[in-house]
Amino acid sequence: MKQLLLATTALLSAGLSAAPLHAQTAPDEQQASADDEKASGIQDIIVTAQRRAESVQDVPIAISAFSSDQLREQGISNTLELGQFVPNLVSMNNTGIGSANAYYLRGLGNTETIATFDPPVGTYVDDIYLSRQNANNLSLFDVERVEVLRGPQGTLFGRNTTGGAINVIMRDPGHDGSGYAEIGYGRFNKRLARGSKDISLADTFAIKLSGYYQNDDGYARNVTTGDRLNDDDGWGIRLGVKGEMAPWARWTGSYAHIAANGENIMNYDCNPGDLSDCKGRFITTGLPAGGSAATSPYAPVQVAGRKANYLQGNRTGTDLITSNLEIDLSSDISLNLITGYVNQVQQYALDFFDGRGAPSLAVPRPPVRGYPRGGFVYLNDGLNQQFTQEIKINGELLNGRINFVTGLYYMDERNKTDYAGVFTLSPALTILLNDDIIRNNTTAYAGYAQADFNITDAITLTAGIRYTDETKSFHVSDNRASCNDGTIEATCLNDANLFGPSGEAIPTSQTTKIWTPRFAVNIKPTEDILLFASATRGFKSGGWNARATTPSQLLPFGPEKVWSYEGGIKSEWFDRKVRVNLTGYWSDVTSLQTPSAFIAPNGSITFITRNFADYRNYGVEGELTFAPTPELNLFANFGYQNDKYIIDRNAPDVDIYGIQSVAAQQRDCLAQLAAGNIPGGPNAGSCAAGIIGPDGNLATPVRTPDWSLALGGSYAFALPSDMTLVPSVNASYRSDFEVSTSNYSLYTGSITGTNGTFPANPYSGDFITGSASQASWLINAGLALNGPDNKWQISANCTNCFNRAFVQTSLANFNYLNPPMSWTIRGRINF
Repeated sequence: MKQLLLATTALLSAGLSAAPLHAQTAPDEQQASADDEKASGIQDIIVTAQRRAESVQDVPIAISAFSSDQLREQGISNTLELGQFVPNLVSMNNTGIGSANAYYLRGLGNTETIATFDPPVGTYVDDIYLSRQNANNLSLFDVERVEVLRGPQGTLFGRNTTGGAINVIMRDPGHDGSGYAEIGYGRFNKRLARGSKDISLADTFAIKLSGYYQNDDGYARNVTTGDRLNDDDGWGIRLGVKGEMAPWARWTGSYAHIAANGENIMNYDCNPGDLSDCKGRFITTGLPAGGSAATSPYAPVQVAGRKANYLQGNRTGTDLITSNLEIDLSSDISLNLITGYVNQVQQYALDFFDGRGAPSLAVPRPPVRGYPRGGFVYLNDGLNQQFTQEIKINGELLNGRINFVTGLYYMDERNKTDYAGVFTLSPALTILLNDDIIRNNTTAYAGYAQADFNITDAITLTAGIRYTDETKSFHVSDNRASCNDGTIEATCLNDANLFGPSGEAIPTSQTTKIWTPRFAVNIKPTEDILLFASATRGFKSGGWNARATTPSQLLPFGPEKVWSYEGGIKSEWFDRKVRVNLTGYWSDVTSLQTPSAFIAPNGSITFITRNFADYRNYGVEGELTFAPTPELNLFANFGYQNDKYIIDRNAPDVDIYGIQSVAAQQRDCLAQLAAGNIPGGPNAGSCAAGIIGPDGNLATPVRTPDWSLALGGSYAFALPSDMTLVPSVNASYRSDFEVSTSNYSLYTGSITGTNGTFPANPYSGDFITGSASQASWLINAGLALNGPDNKWQISANCTNCFNRAFVQTSLANFNYLNPPMSWTIRGRINF
């Protein structure tokens, strides 16, 4: 199937390339039109949220859209920073991995990067889905716009977008030879360079060459090894092509290679070895940083493969090929052949326990150990390959009374993850927890159709549906010598041992066949007001708990499904000087995939994800833009959400694999609390675990602050010689939220229970470590000096200008903080 689709696309492209070339609209005419529009009011952004080009104000979907100018003016340099501006979007790096973003949009998200988990907030580049979030923190170095689609996109985008989609659209090549070059220097010895150049090869065929480079020393100092860590190094190149092959055919395509080598190692704002030293960020692991050592730093532990020599760090490489061939079938109908190929490599060694035991009631501040092998190290050597082919038809019927989009979608994904867990208990005792290879593949077919029925000029009814047929496979093989000597012991991570704790066989394949419809009504009483209401279904694929260290923990989890109901208004006022967009939503999720981390008896971490509960979230989102003059631009966005888990009180005490239900766990927890036990101590293991909090209640869902707020603005001051000076400031706020599923934190103040006396408690006092993330403000600011006609720019900006530190995520009671204050000075030339 894949070979047939590739051959079809190649033949069509080759045949059309021989056809005569014809002229396009002059780029300077397009720019003049855009400049006139921007001067007359708020800039309009054309989006493709419904897989066709429309004004963002005409699309009945909650969208936050950013043009390339807005991205630069608001200081957004990568996709991670979108979370500071989009209502009800929380974005942060995964634990350990700076190249990976974990998005939580309207409460739906995932912090896992191993390939058996799919993210519920999908990332797309030029309509190509990136199934892995290993390296989805994309540098926005040559983009046309970014669209953040809030809520499930189960009909037109389809795969796994239960929370929403981050849609990145790259800039097409132009014919005027324009481009830019930029260099910069910043805090932590940051060096950066970016550039782009359009080259016209014929009247209707052009290419674009663009690239970027960035390198810094890292914002955290390792007080044990002297290394600098948590840097954001990387580079990328892109070749874009665009041509009109015939009056009825156009082709755009690109090749990009992106290297992203950032870490997010656990760090502290005060030195754990000297709490009086609070100037900077500190790391204490004894595992040295670097690429690969000449000999394994984990010896005498026998780790298989090249990962055995990895030193602390994260390295990813992504090759992305996109092709979009558009053919006019008639004056009203067009066909797109959209082809994508992704090849991604990720290699890392990351110490998640910082060379120490995990914080606990008995030892809330564990002493620094500085083990040279690290404390709890994951070693990963992964390869992910993905091919997608889409055939999409857009058009209109009955003189524009019906607009439609329909198509077929195919995806083939093949993943290989070679990884190991190394756990050090003392300088003399290091344990190899696991060393295995996971191979998992996905084959998905889908067909979709959506039609807008324009009942009148003011009323449109929309109906759409998608059918997905998806099969996933999973296989595991153990690298350890004892499992490859002709016998397979019961402890080997191997297909032959895939049985749950109850003895039930763990399946090595999953098949999902599902319909995901969408219904909407749009009312446009005036040209500047749109009222809409919709109901949309989405789903996220199931998977396996691939980080297990015993075969019985390699448990499957099923698909996550959602119905989302929205209503809203999009409006512009006072000759497009004011834009007000409001959306209210209700999300009803069944079989929520809930990841949890537990401390195993030996002190290491056990990960398990199951469909433990259902989930409800409702809220309101608002976006206000005010541009009373061409020089002044102000914005204010807010989000409110109220969510909770819902469990089946009548569920059996254990499922078919022998895993306890949440209802049974809660009963046990309440009994343990009634007996006077303190959660986190012995004999209270059912409390503060999974989604049961330390007080015995269902936990608060993670990364869903009740309130989020973003506001800011800029003003262009006119200077002599046609120069402008543009100061800008942006502020974002998040109310309190939890970052660990069990809501477990440690506070100052001793406590005594029937299971012991402890120097810390899980209820109240001054926060030490754990799940609680306090309400916080982040302030960014910038100052830009622009030359005549914006031919050049000198700018300075700071992010987190007041150096606020807050908890972004937590793992086994260890906290991961947001990055500290940073500043950058840039010089840019446009030509």
